[in-house]
Order: sequence, then structure tokens, then C-alpha cells
Amino acid sequence: MADFDYNAVVAQKVEVAPGLMILRVVPKGWSLPIFKAGQYTVVGLRGDAPRAAGCDAEDPAPEPEKVIRRAYSIASSSVEQSYLEFYIALVKSGSLTPRLFALKVGDPVFLSPRIVGMFTLDRVPPGHHLVLVATGTGLAPYMSMLRTHLADPDRGRTVVLHGARHSWDLGYRAELETMQRLSPRFTYLPVVSEPREEIVPWSGFTGFLHDFWKGGPRDLSFGFTPSPQDTHVFLCGNPLMVEAMMAALGEQGFSEGGPGKAGQVHREKYW
Repeated sequence: MADFDYNAVVAQKVEVAPGLMILRVVPKGWSLPIFKAGQYTVVGLRGDAPRAAGCDAEDPAPEPEKVIRRAYSIASSSVEQSYLEFYIALVKSGSLTPRLFALKVGDPVFLSPRIVGMFTLDRVPPGHHLVLVATGTGLAPYMSMLRTHLADPDRGRTVVLHGARHSWDLGYRAELETMQRLSPRFTYLPVVSEPREEIVPWSGFTGFLHDFWKGGPRDLSFGFTPSPQDTHVFLCGNPLMVEAMMAALGEQGFSEGGPGKAGQVHREKYW
């Protein structure tokens, strides 16, 4: 594959924690299309691209000229037209992420000009509350939603419920805490599942997200009682979390929405 097929450049790379990074990519010689917050696109690198140290050996190795492509949710605002931002976790046995983690600022990368996906706020009626539930890098589409729509006057309250093993794995935490200070209608609730491994004692919520949803502190922390009549819930992340949340929500009368189907629960399925 010729070099011109690499149609974008790394503009910024921030390693949030070991195995977690925020990557900004700028298109080279073309303009980003208009997209909706919550959608995703494809990023790729050739098989002969360098891999990060400490990753598993590949057997068999991919063809050198073949582009390895994966879909990633966009974390940047849909109003931002100069770059796309991605929140990526390293999979040491994977084909693409070890190569993405070896990238440096200025390195070329493939970025699809096609942005798609139904995991958007289109089906949320004006005035309804939003609860955005994520584990790990499942937070990415919510960052795009918040950066684009948090100040919209026709929204109800918005809650982000973000689960991670450790506090240092809570990407975007500082930005989300700033959003909470600036917006009286926004609440950020990080939940750590392995508090005993914290270097500094964790004073926040602990456990699993579905247990928090069913537990006593939820309504007090949210500032409202979620109900199918006034709340839409979005789920993105570990499939086990999504299934557990789907079961808990179903017990409370929430149902899944989709094309041509009304509902209050929306889940991202490409994970």
C-alpha cells in the first residue's frame, strides 16, 4: 500500500495511565465530514507499523502492506472540525492497539472519512434526563455528547456514571469534574471496583455499576429518581456491565429503543 493511503497525522498523544491513551488525529489534505456526537469511525495502520514494547508476540504476523482497521467512538465535539479525538485502551494481544500505542506526534495514520452510528441523542425528547453509563473507554462517545450538548437549554439533568478498576483509570476525570463545577445540571459519579488496590484511600463510590444503580445512594447522588417517563439511559463498555444494567433497567420498566422502536435504553453494540 502506498504512503498516500495514510491520510491523517497524529496531532496529540496523551497517556492517561498505563495502557490508556487519548489520541488526536488531524486529516491531511481533506476536511472532516459533519457528524453527530456519539458516532464512530475507523482508524488503521499497516501491518509493518511498529508495535509498543511489552505486547504479546504475533503469530502469525499480519501482512506488512495490509491495513489493520478498527472502529473507535469519537470523543471530540461534533462542533470541532479540525481533529478527531479517541480514547483507546491497549490490548496487548491485539493487532492494532499495540501499533497505535507506538505512535508519536507527527506519525501518519489512516482515518476513514466515513463517520457513522446510531448511538446519538436523536431519540431523546426535550426536557428528559440523561444517564450515561460507561466502563473504561466506553466513556468516549459521552465525551463527544457532553462537549457538544451539555449547554443545550432543552436538556434535563445529565449524569455520567463511569466505572473503572482504579482511580487512575478514570480518563477525562479532571474535565468531567470541571463540567460538574460549571454546570448545575450535570453530575459526574466515578465508581472504582478495586478500592483495596488504591495507593491513596478512595473516598468515592465503589463496586459495580449495576449494583450502584440498584442501591440506595443513586437517587440522592443523581438529584432525581430515574423513571421511564422522564429518563433515557445510555450504556457503553464491558458487555457484562451492559447485560447486567439491561437486566436491572428491565426490572424497573425501562425498555430498549432502536430504529422505529420507542424506548428509553440505548446501548453501543460494536464493543
